[in-house]
Amino acid sequence: MTLDAVGLEVMGHAFAAVAEEMGLVLIHSALSPNIRERRDCSAALFDADGAMIAQAAHIPVHLGALAESVGAVRALEPPPRPGETLILNDPFTGGSHLPDITLIGAIDIAGAVGGYSVVRAHHSDVGGMQAGSMPAGAREIFAEGMILPPLLFTPEVERLLLANVRTPGTRRGDLAAQRAAVERGADGLRALAARYGWAAVQDAARDLMDYAERRTRDALGRIRAAGLTATDWLEGDGLDDVDVPITVRIDIREGLFHADFTGTAPAVRGNLNCPLAVARSAALFVVRTLLPEDVPTNAGVQRAVRVTAPEGCLVNARHPSAVAAGNVETSQRIVDTLFLALARGGVPVPAQGQGTMNNVTFGGRLATGDGQRGGGVVGGWTYYETIGGGQGASPGAPGPSGVHVGMSNTRNTPVEVLEMEYPLRLTTYVLRRGSGGVGQWAGGDGVIREFAALAPMELSVLAERRRHGPAGAGGGGQGAAGRTILNGTPLAPKASTLLQPGDVLRIETPGGGGWGTPEQGDAR
Repeated sequence: MTLDAVGLEVMGHAFAAVAEEMGLVLIHSALSPNIRERRDCSAALFDADGAMIAQAAHIPVHLGALAESVGAVRALEPPPRPGETLILNDPFTGGSHLPDITLIGAIDIAGAVGGYSVVRAHHSDVGGMQAGSMPAGAREIFAEGMILPPLLFTPEVERLLLANVRTPGTRRGDLAAQRAAVERGADGLRALAARYGWAAVQDAARDLMDYAERRTRDALGRIRAAGLTATDWLEGDGLDDVDVPITVRIDIREGLFHADFTGTAPAVRGNLNCPLAVARSAALFVVRTLLPEDVPTNAGVQRAVRVTAPEGCLVNARHPSAVAAGNVETSQRIVDTLFLALARGGVPVPAQGQGTMNNVTFGGRLATGDGQRGGGVVGGWTYYETIGGGQGASPGAPGPSGVHVGMSNTRNTPVEVLEMEYPLRLTTYVLRRGSGGVGQWAGGDGVIREFAALAPMELSVLAERRRHGPAGAGGGGQGAAGRTILNGTPLAPKASTLLQPGDVLRIETPGGGGWGTPEQGDAR
């Protein structure tokens, strides 16, 4: 240990500031609203051994899996050289799902690789069978888009990728923003080395990780949890309309959090599957909520978390399973299941929230021969968003309304941006009053978001909690289930279809569960 308490605080903020600045460069440079407005992206700084030093406060499902990406790059033969940038999106070699493209820069410190600056961003199209690359009916990963194993990011690789997407101009701009963010991370680490000395910076990174591990193990050691079990269900995989169980057992011993998913369903035919890295991200998110706020989030926290699952099951899928929905929906259901197990063991955690990202993807060709700005086709477009809902109430506080689930942590797209850039009109966007569960503390309300199509387009919806509302806790009532409605007709939780001008899609997102019995006084 080389740093005192003040030094730990100073260097912790210094490393985190580098990661935050990487994220700001990406957000302010990107072309697509999904990154620029919704901030569906993440940034982190790693040491030369592939351990996370610091992260920006971005997307939990991204951040928890980035170590796998760095590990895949470091395993290449030959390994990355100083100054090189690599790219990947393959879920089975370090990625999460195909739209999440990761750029990893090997930072040159005095002619050697001193660490890695890493950014991951959700691109609203990477090819595949349907615009937006989030098809509800995919049976294999090949239908979900272009697969990039860990590769040196060369102009040739970029040309190959852009030749296989529907929106190459936007993708090119977003990739350039990612590259700029990676370079800013490298500049930031070199600036710290110039100010404090490279040996001191390396010592500080190790001290911070050791400190985070000690704090994590201390906090977990105060929780009594052995053999806590729970099962929750996903509502169909887009092909088979049957509930799919996720089962977990939690044991916390000697400051180590172990989540075992034995009993979880085998991998399904549709795209609810996810690699183990995504399950690990969900467990890390849950553990982080159990820690004091001032514990730095780095590899030290990860050392205290162990996740196991049978090979080939839903949360430890193998190639060529489809995984697009696993990253966005299964990740959050893993969180729900872990919280449910902890609640049964008396751990003071919130009631279940909406439990779904409500993924909506539109896309098509912009035809202009029908009274618009001329004739012919002017190009392709894709749009992707997630939608907020009600979160679960806690002991002592109501659940927030109209917010995104924890594993997403994104923003909404402003109405003005959506309508200016795409052939869509938002006719309704309001809170879904009364959808939160009742209790001493009420669950948060969901939202109603209604889209009118102005042109022919493809639609894909990947959603959950349409049949099973979020559970309350401590005697609180469950939140209202969500609904997906097209022209007045309910759709399945996962659905793909074609829209014509005038069609109206209405998304009613779930409310959060309440906490405590209503007799104790509803705090709505």
